[in-house]
Amino acid sequence: MPNRAVRTTAAPVVGFSTGTKAPLSQAVVHGGVIYCSGTGPLDPRTHTIVSEEFAAQVRQTLANLLAVVEAAGGGKDSIIKCNCYLRDIENFPEFNKEYRAFFADCPSFPARTTVHAAPPRAGVLVEIECTAAVVAGT
Repeated sequence: MPNRAVRTTAAPVVGFSTGTKAPLSQAVVHGGVIYCSGTGPLDPRTHTIVSEEFAAQVRQTLANLLAVVEAAGGGKDSIIKCNCYLRDIENFPEFNKEYRAFFADCPSFPARTTVHAAPPRAGVLVEIECTAAVVAGT
């Protein structure tokens, strides 16, 4: 069963430094499972950080992640596991508030790991990657 790379303009794809193309796919689908690369708080059109405010960055990051999951054939309810990276662990309570609100309409929360780490781009306060299931019929 071959891998299928996913690409959508509804979420940003950027290089790790100015003028470089990232050596990754936004997601790869294999055997009904969607493996999403880490995404951050970038505007899909301008590729700039949406805000210096942490909560706004979390909301944009989750929107970008969902756009990739949907382009791959999944949905918010099909997200199985999230790995979350926070630049400042002091933001953990605020992260939980935004994360909870994002998944509030789902029957359950995804499994999750959250760690304190420095995302590779200056100004990025949060990065999230996930694993999701392809929804039947897509």
